[in-house]
Amino acid sequence: MRSLANLIELGLGICCALLLAGLTGLTVVDVVGRYWFNAPVRGAFEITQLMLGALVFAALPLTTSRKEHVEVDMIYGMVPPVMQSVMKGIAWSVSTVTLVILSWRLAAHAERLMEDGAVTNALDIPLAPLSWIAAVSALLSACYTFVFFKKAFRRGF
Repeated sequence: MRSLANLIELGLGICCALLLAGLTGLTVVDVVGRYWFNAPVRGAFEITQLMLGALVFAALPLTTSRKEHVEVDMIYGMVPPVMQSVMKGIAWSVSTVTLVILSWRLAAHAERLMEDGAVTNALDIPLAPLSWIAAVSALLSACYTFVFFKKAFRRGF
């Protein structure tokens, strides 16, 4: 099971790196084309939007698996260890439920986009695949938070 998680993380990491490189390359080519040759890349704004959305959701499971989300721990250090475990358990359970609901709603939205045949304005790129990527990423993140919840619960509150 751990090797599967490592493989998924490797794939997502490569995907994020390629998206970042693509965003950088597209921006450079668009800016150079726009200001030096008066010929910007057609649809660069749309492509950038789609790539940025894909990047955010591809990075979500990686951030979750490494527990690198932003946390505010104003009272965490002031409570006893047993209460810290309870707080972690609550946080992981709320995160799991939230991510499952987000995944469910994104999947429903992707279905609607597929049925409507929704595409971008300038380049007619279908929007449903990005919504499916977002739904799967949110679900994968929910799986990670559920594992963390189970570990916190096993250690005991």
